[in-house]
Order: sequence, then structure tokens, then C-alpha cells
Amino acid sequence: MKFLVSIIVPCFNQAQYLDEALQSVLDQTYENWECIIVNDGSPDNTEAIAQKWVIKDSRFIYLYKKNGGVSSSRNLALEMVKGDYIQFLDSDDFLDKEKLELSLDLINKCNEKDIKVIVSDFRMFRDNHNKTLNPYCNLNNELLNFESLLYYWNGTFSIPIHCGFFEVSLFENIRFPENMTAHEDWIVWVSIFKTGDKALFLDKILALYRINPSGRVKSKSLYEDQLKACEFFKNYLSEQEFYKFSMLLISRYYKSNDDLKCRFKAIKNSNSYQTGLMIKKILKGLGILKLSKSLFPFILKLKSK
Repeated sequence: MKFLVSIIVPCFNQAQYLDEALQSVLDQTYENWECIIVNDGSPDNTEAIAQKWVIKDSRFIYLYKKNGGVSSSRNLALEMVKGDYIQFLDSDDFLDKEKLELSLDLINKCNEKDIKVIVSDFRMFRDNHNKTLNPYCNLNNELLNFESLLYYWNGTFSIPIHCGFFEVSLFENIRFPENMTAHEDWIVWVSIFKTGDKALFLDKILALYRINPSGRVKSKSLYEDQLKACEFFKNYLSEQEFYKFSMLLISRYYKSNDDLKCRFKAIKNSNSYQTGLMIKKILKGLGILKLSKSLFPFILKLKSK
């Protein structure tokens, strides 16, 4: 049986990367796929680029929607997919040409019926996907379970969503939370593994994650979405699970705060910091520091002209 794979590509204001992402779809060695491109109200030329690909190959499908966030874009596509399996791909990321084929091969070779997710390894890249960098975490099969995903996500690891390859049945009752602009994938990963279904780790680098300074994770605070994730888990988990989750989260933030204090103390005790303090005292004693402060606004005013 030739399975159909539905590839979901949400897009918002990343037109400069879209060609590269969609080329990685077109280059797949497994050819029975559909690719649903969802334009989330982008003000740039995303539509023109997407339409070009629709004309090039009928397997590309283009949808436009009013801006509502990446979760709403993925959810819209999930309502329309015709495939047996789901592959997510953000518009600034990249898939190895064998991602679909090797994922399906592993599923076909596996005799366990409850294996519904394949997770491949990944690397990072900036401008050239042929020049990759080490990943921000190391994935392995031991991490692919409910407890690890709930308790240690963002502590020791997280999984880029395009590392996953999912049986479509998983999304009969699971959707991305539309009130979140980050950590929404965490909610989905935990929800999938809460059902008891299992995953296999494909120890090959088949997903590339772009280090994008204008991406949503890099360009906004994650504080509000972290709180929303906690609120979701409060209503989703058992009392015992949420207690353990809360204790681990509090411990992690206390440790992070202690680490920052230790680093700041080390900086204050460093030779360079102490030398700077000494120079500051000397300049202050000579009256030069006060003079510099009075001249600084004048210099800035001249520079702005």
C-alpha cells in the first residue's frame, strides 16, 4: 500500500525562506505526498511565492487565512489533510530528501502496532543548509516518553516539530493551542504521548532547524506562553503529575536564578571588573568622569545631526 503523507507548512512573513523549505519538499525521494501551505495573513510576498509552487506541482496546495498564529494555521491544515501520515515543516526550516522515505521504512519494519511516531535527529543552520551546526540538544530513544516530555522539556531537551513523523489518527482529538505563540508544540507532544502511543528514534539527521533571528521564538518573550502551558497542564494532568511538574519547574527556575547570581558574583570578582572600578575612582577623583557625563548628551546631539 502506498501511503499518502500530508506535509503542513504554516507561513507568516518568512517569504525569503519559503522557496528553500518547499524545495526540500519537492526533493523528497518518497513521492506520494501533498503539501498544504497555509499563509497566515502575511504582509510580504508569501502568496506570490506559494502560488508559484502550486503551478509548478499540483501536490502543493495553497490556503490563505486571516492572521491567527502558527497554531491556527496548523489546525486549519489538519482539518483538510488526506494523508495517512503527517509531516510538519515551518517555512524557514528544511527537510532532508529522505525524511519521508526513511520514516515510512522504519514504520514498515516495526512489528509494534502502537508505534505511531518516528522522531529523527536534527542539526542547526543559519544561511546555508549545507553548512550545519551542532544541535542545541541531543535526542535519543530514551527521551521519547510522556514523563520526559512533560518534566524535562526545555530543561535538558526539546524536539523541533519537523523532527516528528506522525500517524494521522493521533490528531483526531489533538490540536495545537491557538492562544499560544510558543510552546504550543510542547502541548501537542505531551498530549500525544499521554495516550500511551509510542515512538521510535531514527538516528539520522533528517531535519534542519534554522537559527532565525527574526523568528517568533527569538523575537519575543516566552514568559506568557510558559504560564499558559502551566495553566493547560493544571487542567490536563492528574494532581500527582501536576505536583511533580510544578516542583521540577520551580526547582529549575531557582537553579537558573542561583546560576545567574554566581556568574554575576564571578564577574564582580574578576580582575577586569576590579580594574574598571579602580579606573572609575581615579577619573572621578580627577573630575574627568563628571566632565564626560556633561559632554555626553552634547556629543550625542552632534552625532544625530
